[in-house]
Amino acid sequence: MSPLATPSERPRVRRVAVIGGTRLPFARSDGPYATASNQHMLTAALDGLAERHGLDGPGAVGEFVAGAVLKHSRDFNLARETVLGSRLDPRTPAYDIQQACGTGLQAVIAAANKIALGQTESAVAGGADTASDAPLGVNDRLRRILLEARRARTTGGRLKALTGIRPGHLVPDIPRNAEPRTGLSMGEHAAVTARAWGISREAQDELAATSHRRLAAAYDRGFFDDLVVPFRGLDRDQNLRPDSTPEKLAALKPVFGLKDPGPTMTAGNSTPLTDGAAVVLLASEEWAEARGLEPLAFLTAYETAAVDFAHGDVAGGEDGLLMAPAYAVPRLLERTGLGLDDFDLIEVHEAFASQVLATLAAWEERGLPEVDRARLNVAGSSLATGHPFAATGARIVATLAKLLAERDAPGRGLISVCAAGGQGVTAILERP
Repeated sequence: MSPLATPSERPRVRRVAVIGGTRLPFARSDGPYATASNQHMLTAALDGLAERHGLDGPGAVGEFVAGAVLKHSRDFNLARETVLGSRLDPRTPAYDIQQACGTGLQAVIAAANKIALGQTESAVAGGADTASDAPLGVNDRLRRILLEARRARTTGGRLKALTGIRPGHLVPDIPRNAEPRTGLSMGEHAAVTARAWGISREAQDELAATSHRRLAAAYDRGFFDDLVVPFRGLDRDQNLRPDSTPEKLAALKPVFGLKDPGPTMTAGNSTPLTDGAAVVLLASEEWAEARGLEPLAFLTAYETAAVDFAHGDVAGGEDGLLMAPAYAVPRLLERTGLGLDDFDLIEVHEAFASQVLATLAAWEERGLPEVDRARLNVAGSSLATGHPFAATGARIVATLAKLLAERDAPGRGLISVCAAGGQGVTAILERP
């Protein structure tokens, strides 16, 4: 195609089908998956998908796209190594992607773009994360000394460099859940946003209890039977509390925003650190039809955004760390000519209950209608399920696609995921 191609020369943009998804039951950190690496978990999820959809033949999948947020140096080629240890054809190309909590959804988008442009017929996308098997960095001063010793040309020079090591240099750098630009944890940023938007403790606890109740109901009716693969003794998400109520949650002490009066965020209305993996199978309609696979839904549009949280959030403004979807969704709706009332189902990633409620309030402030809570996260979401950072996007895509499919009628669903770094990733799924 020439740089000045005419419309007839441009590639046809095809619909991208969501065929199905598989994930592990999500586990609380330092629990059943404490010794499972990102690769172990991602391979288990991928093998489950391959078994359920017959993907273990030669050339069955065109590409595998996945990522992790907390990565060891050994994970530099995580997606490809996962393929080599899985049931997929070892000749399947693979690559890593990372955009904090938006990683899983961005992996889906990356794979979908190639299918839409005819560059591949099928792909698997997803992610994994473990807060248990987190990488520990060498103390930076020790690292510099070791590099100096390596560069030395003589034994004496190396020994001279090593004599600079002190006991304090042996303490490892442990990963912190903090933004490099501000030094504040995600929870502390969310607490600032909760105050800015006037989000009450009662509203947060109600949202959290609803998430647990809906997730439990979805499990009880068998909704997750073909989405969740048992792993290391778990067949349900470990964080799930079916008996959770606003009254029980009200008894918990706040854990974020304690320096300010009236803190509202607790361990019960915040997402716990979690281990897990999730993947989604995407394909062209022709590929699916040739294999007798019925698409659950189609991925039709997506939008990303970012906010300047480093100045606004810390100053107490409304553009907090997790508020980028407040801009991405209105832009997505304007571009597609849709309104919130055009969606039968809405999935908003529950990083914190306060963040969801602030996002809904921001949408209304920007002229969007109030979201009917009966359409919001109807099968539960991250507060109950857990949140292995890079796995959440794929979990939501597979869940929403199946929810649309079981309605057995045309429908449309919206996905909104906030991410560290002041970013947001959003998408639309449709079932014609």
